[in-house]
Amino acid sequence: MFKKILIANRGEIALRIIRACHELGIETVAVYSSADELSLHVRFADEAVCIGPPPGSESYMNIPSILSAAELTNSDAIHPGYGFLAENPEFAQVCTDNDFVFIGPSAETILSMGEKATAKKSMNEAGVPVIPGSAGVINSVGEAQKIASEIGFPIMLKASAGGGGRGMRIVKETDQLERAFVTASSEAKSAFNNGDLYLEKYVEKSRHIEIQILADQYSNVIHLGERECSLQRRHQKLIEESPSPIIDEKLRQKIGSAAVQGAASIGYVGLGTVEFLFDSKSKEFYFMEMNTRIQVEHPVTEMVMGNDLVKMQIRLAVGEEIPSNLAQQKLRGHAMECRINAEDPSNDFIPSPAKVEEFYAPGGNGVRMDSHVYAGYEISPHYDSLIAKLIVHSEDRNTTINRMQRALEETIIEGPKTTIPFHQAIMQNSDFQAGNFHTGFLETFVYEE
Repeated sequence: MFKKILIANRGEIALRIIRACHELGIETVAVYSSADELSLHVRFADEAVCIGPPPGSESYMNIPSILSAAELTNSDAIHPGYGFLAENPEFAQVCTDNDFVFIGPSAETILSMGEKATAKKSMNEAGVPVIPGSAGVINSVGEAQKIASEIGFPIMLKASAGGGGRGMRIVKETDQLERAFVTASSEAKSAFNNGDLYLEKYVEKSRHIEIQILADQYSNVIHLGERECSLQRRHQKLIEESPSPIIDEKLRQKIGSAAVQGAASIGYVGLGTVEFLFDSKSKEFYFMEMNTRIQVEHPVTEMVMGNDLVKMQIRLAVGEEIPSNLAQQKLRGHAMECRINAEDPSNDFIPSPAKVEEFYAPGGNGVRMDSHVYAGYEISPHYDSLIAKLIVHSEDRNTTINRMQRALEETIIEGPKTTIPFHQAIMQNSDFQAGNFHTGFLETFVYEE
C-alpha cells in the first residue's frame, strides 16, 4: 500500500480523498492556492504545500508546482480528484515519468477517451451501441449537412475535446446548421483550444444513464450499477440517483454488460464511468462518453452498494485485484444526491461567492453531507460554485425523496445564495416524484421562490 498520497485538488473532493486515505493508514499531502489557505483539506491533511496564487491555471493546474510539492514531501502517488488535471493525459504521463503513481488510468487511455469522436469509434468497434452520427471529426459544414440528411434532424454538434455543455449545439433543421457549426467550433476552440466537432443524432426527451465500472490490472472488469443523471441545467448535473426509476434488472444487466465490454476492449485499468443516452420510448441505449476519473456523484453508488469507491480506486492503483464477491453484490435501497451550489436560482443561477456566516449540516439515519464549508469560510469566486453534496439513502425512492426534503429543510447555509430552494421545489414536483423526466426537463421547469 502507498505510504503517502498527494491530492492534486481542492474543496470537498480533496477532503473526501483525505478521509479515505487516513482510513487506509496512508499519509496525505494537500496542495493549495493562496485563496485556500484556510480550507479544510489543508487543515486535515498531514502536510500542506502552497502551489500558487488563486487562479486555477496558476495553482491547481500548474503541473511543475504540483510535481515539486510531490518531490518535496516524498509522496508515492498523486490523486487528481475530478476537474482540473484529472483527465489530462500530459499530467498522467508526467507523473509516471517522474516515478509517481497516477491514481487513474494510463495517459494513453485518458487521451483515447478524452477525444469524444475517437472514444465513440472505439466503442463502436467493441460492439457497444453508439448514437448514429459521424464516424469521427467532421471537417466542414458540407460534410455535416451530408451526414445530417442521412440520419435525419434533429442532430447535435459536439466538441470532440470538450464537455460540460461547451461547444454543443442542437440543430433542428437545415437552415440552422451552418451558423450552429461555426458557433460551436468557435466556442470549442476558445474553451479547449480545439475546435473539432462531431455530429450525432439528437434523441429528444432522452435520459442520461451512467454505469460505474471497476477494472484491475488482471483483466477483471465489473460494474456497480447505474446512476440516473438526467436532471441537468445547461448540461450540468444537479440531482443524481441510483437506481434509475426507469431501469429494471434485465436492462441493468444489459447496459452494465455493454459498459464492461467497452472498458475491457481498451484495456482499461482503474475506476471509471461509462455514460449512455437512453431513449425512453424505444428502450435503446447509446454510448456517449467515458469519464476516466472519480465522479462528483459517486456517493449515490456508495450508498446503494455499501462500498467506498475512493478506497477501491486507491487499491486498484496499487495493484490489488477486485474482490471476487464484488460482482455479485446487489443494489440496496435507493440513494439520491443534490448538488448545493453557491448560486442564486431566482437570478438565472448567477454565482454567489460570499462569506458563510452560519453552517449546519443535517443529520439522522441515511443522511450524508460531503462539504468543505464551515461557518466563517469564504467562498472564492475563483473556482466552481459547488459547496456541498447532500446525499440520502432509504429503502425505496418515495421514502428517499421524503428524506431529502427533510434534510434540505434542516440544512442551514447563511451568507451566499444557494440552490437549496430550487432543490426543494424539484422534490415537490409531481413529475419528478413519478420519475417522469428527461435531460430537457429543467428547461421547462418553472421555479418560483
